[in-house]
Amino acid sequence: MKKLILLLLLPILIVCTAKGQEETAVEQYNLGIEAFNAQRYEEAAKWYLKAAEQGLAVAQYNIGLLNYNGQGVPQNYEEAAKWYLKAAEQGFAEAQNNLGVLYDKGQGVPQNYEEAAKWYFKAAEQGHAGAQCNLGNLYYKGQGVPQNYKETAKWYLKAAEQGHARAQYNLGVLYCEGQGVPQNYKEAAKWYLKAAEQGDAVAQYNLGLLYDKGQGVPQNYKEAAKWYLKAAEQGHAGAQYNLGNLYYKGQGVPQNYKEAAKWYLKAAEQGFAEAQNNLGVLYDKGQGVPQNYKEAAKWYLKAAEQGHAVAQHNLGNLYYKGQGVPQNYKEAAKWYLKAAEQGIADAQFNLGLLYYDGQGVPQNYKEAAKWSRKAAEQGHAGAQYNLGTLYYNGQGVPQNISEAEKWFQKAAGQGNNQAKEVLRKIRKNK
Repeated sequence: MKKLILLLLLPILIVCTAKGQEETAVEQYNLGIEAFNAQRYEEAAKWYLKAAEQGLAVAQYNIGLLNYNGQGVPQNYEEAAKWYLKAAEQGFAEAQNNLGVLYDKGQGVPQNYEEAAKWYFKAAEQGHAGAQCNLGNLYYKGQGVPQNYKETAKWYLKAAEQGHARAQYNLGVLYCEGQGVPQNYKEAAKWYLKAAEQGDAVAQYNLGLLYDKGQGVPQNYKEAAKWYLKAAEQGHAGAQYNLGNLYYKGQGVPQNYKEAAKWYLKAAEQGFAEAQNNLGVLYDKGQGVPQNYKEAAKWYLKAAEQGHAVAQHNLGNLYYKGQGVPQNYKEAAKWYLKAAEQGIADAQFNLGLLYYDGQGVPQNYKEAAKWSRKAAEQGHAGAQYNLGTLYYNGQGVPQNISEAEKWFQKAAGQGNNQAKEVLRKIRKNK
């Protein structure tokens, strides 16, 4: 889920007709507002403090804010907590919420989710949208309260109905996942849209996903591209990557490899492994960028080091061919193995070939058969042919013509001409 939101309100001008000391406190507070609005934060802190010391809750809250933000006073979370508490005990909802945030994060007070929940609840019951959202977060994670998706949905809904963008987004997530509410993509889209229209980048991205997949809304790549773009322009890496995909395929936007490369690069520079791999593919093929195997290897490596299986396979190919990197069968085998262990059939096939030929690894027909089988069972025609050959010759497996014929037939059924030829010979000799 998302991060908590710390609600920081601007000072609120209080109109009060009380007499004596209370009137003085309000006057001091109003002087603080005047100074704050003029960005004279030290002066604002002085007046807020005077009013706060007389017990004016809104002044206590605001001096807490200044201490939290380090405006006009040194940043001091303990002081912020002290003043939030004074205002919170007077029922000031904003202070109750912010005190909850401090307990949630362990800022100025020991981290204590139960205390956080207690203060969020007090503010939430007064209709404070930020606190309702934050309380929903605790119920979602089971922090300070029992995990309860139904309660989560209840509090998110209360905040969402007040226009709280992050609560709207979170409620959309619950409808997508069917947590605390029935799974309903249409409802998810409704709430994502409300948050997206307020500029919430994650909601824009998720709404784009729904249009991309046709979940809860008609499939519409143009709408998907629109919302991905809004999120992408705010720096959302997933949206940048998906927008790149749409440009690559020409879905919802004109096919444009250069634009695809542009958006993949933005996401790749944020460490998004899928984008790093795809950018490598563009450099590998010279699509949207000049063909450059060295750049391809660079981006494949970045993704491969994050465990991206396809990038590991692609990097293995470059080492095998000596493109962008020195030819090195041992390195090729290393990267093929990483991808093969994650189930990439092409990598399993290639690793089988290396073991068969003894390139980068000791020649080992048993290992060749093992990896060929893994790829063959995934429907890889080349591996099916190779596995058939191993059975036919009794290499790495007991010789078994019937088993060989079985794998040759599977490969031939996928159009493998070598397998078709071998089958003709086998049947001719029967």
